Amino acid sequence: MRIAYALLDPGIGVFGTKGASVHVQEVIRALRAEGHEVTVFCTRTNQDVPADLADLEVHRHRLPAGTPAEREQAVAAASAEIAREIAAGGFDLVYERYSLFSDTAARLSAPTDPGSRAIPSILEVNAPLIAEQREHRSLADEEGALGATRRQLHGASLVSCVSEAVAQWTREMGAAPERVVLTPNGVNTTRITPAPRPLAVSAPDAPVTVGFVGTLKPWHGTDLLLRAIARTEERLRLDICGTGPQQGELERLAAELGIADRVRFRGAVAPAQVPGILHGLDIAAAPYPAGEHYFSPLKVYEYLAAGLPTVASAIGTIPALLGHGTLGVLVEPGDVQDLATALDELAADPGRRAHLAVRARDSAVAEHDWRSRCRELLGRLRSGAPTEAVA
Repeated sequence: MRIAYALLDPGIGVFGTKGASVHVQEVIRALRAEGHEVTVFCTRTNQDVPADLADLEVHRHRLPAGTPAEREQAVAAASAEIAREIAAGGFDLVYERYSLFSDTAARLSAPTDPGSRAIPSILEVNAPLIAEQREHRSLADEEGALGATRRQLHGASLVSCVSEAVAQWTREMGAAPERVVLTPNGVNTTRITPAPRPLAVSAPDAPVTVGFVGTLKPWHGTDLLLRAIARTEERLRLDICGTGPQQGELERLAAELGIADRVRFRGAVAPAQVPGILHGLDIAAAPYPAGEHYFSPLKVYEYLAAGLPTVASAIGTIPALLGHGTLGVLVEPGDVQDLATALDELAADPGRRAHLAVRARDSAVAEHDWRSRCRELLGRLRSGAPTEAVA
């Protein structure tokens, strides 16, 4: 099929380094690997184009600088313009990542112009963006955002949600239950693989590297991880891969805790470098704080694919993803001491780490590959069958 991939969120670059950008790239890779021709329509690209996506056709609609209200209006205008461009392009499917103020897919699934061809669409929903924007950023025209969201949810052929919490939100917002399908995040198990070296038996006092991959924002709990590392044995080191608004604050916290010499802040890292960085870790961490968590944690899928023993908060979808403790170690969300104890115990038990590593990789390959995710989603679209949520 010829697929138009629409991304109008000005905060997400198609070729950026944060998790949302990685998600976009991996879905595009999976669709292309399945034999589909993908063309991207977006408002932001970033410059670090991966080599394997260098031939990807991208149409960028630049948004003007301005106030938040003006930016919101610009997204809405770009949505209409992109919809017209896609309609003229002869595409078989529109795949849109849900963005505030965009109704691109809805315009194409149910065109109002006489004689216009309806194009099937998949709306991928990763978060209840209106509530998220209201809480963490600013939202000038909430009614406009609500209207566009409802049009998208009503018009999409399928509404693909990363978690049951998100799926429930879409139903409450007006999506027809029979068109809502659960599609958790996945991982590229060809790109992310275990370290080529076998796990060596190390001396009891050998350094153990704990790793965190992700954007440095409060809801990722990186501050909790730093406090936990400060309570662990000195041989534990922390490698933080990613940047974000908290980086300066976290660097100061590491110094205050007296562990600056045990922590490495890498800053922003291109997705192509992440597999190699994961190879250098002994343990991976996903220390989410307590609270409402509706997401599907991309980093944990990457940890599994890399064959890394993982310590993660027992929150949201994580317990099920980690086999309720059979594929990783679950800790109480927000409990620094519980996290520290789990890290120390896993660091002291290389045999257990090796066992978890094998199980983690096997799970990623068998259950969570991006190509399988996309193949199943397109199969549901073709069949037109009821789309009961499945994990």
